[in-house]
Amino acid sequence: MIDKSEVKVSVKNLKKHYGDLQVLKDISTDIYKGEVVTVIGPSGSGKSTFLRCLNRLETVTSGTVVVDGTDITDKHNNINKVRENIGMVFQHFNLFNNLNIIDNLTLAPVQLKKCSKAEATERAKKMLSKVGLSDKAESYPSQLSGGQKQRVAIARALCMEPDIMLFDEPTSALDPEMVGEVLQVMKDLAADGMTMIIVTHEMGFAREVADRVIFMDGGYIIEEGTPQEVLLNPKEARTIDFLNKVL
Repeated sequence: MIDKSEVKVSVKNLKKHYGDLQVLKDISTDIYKGEVVTVIGPSGSGKSTFLRCLNRLETVTSGTVVVDGTDITDKHNNINKVRENIGMVFQHFNLFNNLNIIDNLTLAPVQLKKCSKAEATERAKKMLSKVGLSDKAESYPSQLSGGQKQRVAIARALCMEPDIMLFDEPTSALDPEMVGEVLQVMKDLAADGMTMIIVTHEMGFAREVADRVIFMDGGYIIEEGTPQEVLLNPKEARTIDFLNKVL
């Protein structure tokens, strides 16, 4: 359920340059509590950079990003404090191969949140159950399929009890038959009311789960609206052209 009275992420005139290369040219948007936003667009359009600016994995060139009322572009604010409330799931899982699954999940909560090992383990077991992998607690990442690794990565992010989840093309490194199991976990999260921002190529998922679709190209938001508006009745020529190629 979207709560329009609470803006979780507010982006104003966001720009990001790498030297002379302008990746984000002028991005402004607000994301509300409980909203599921999918970001689509061609490769190189700035989608992943936009996502990484939302938890300052990328330094913003200009503009502001305010998360839960804290301006994370202000160097004086403690980004690590803000990041504790933002879960991030990457394309390539980023699990620690030398740790078993339960240790992968308890590492950050114990180190960052100062919660006890017992408490962290309890929560980790709950999150593994949530993603359907209770039987893999003692396994190592090398013993899991790609889809299972990505579900573990989602469980790991959830162990920090975030308010907001960022997903950067979470299914693009997976074999096609494993995509469904990861998308199902994300659908369940959406149903639970998690605020989510998802960079994805999965148009069916965007149509089914998103409250809003943002189409980016060339460092700009070209079009945004409901899945019905953007995916089924796009207005901009560039959106129409893109969708004709991918749908």
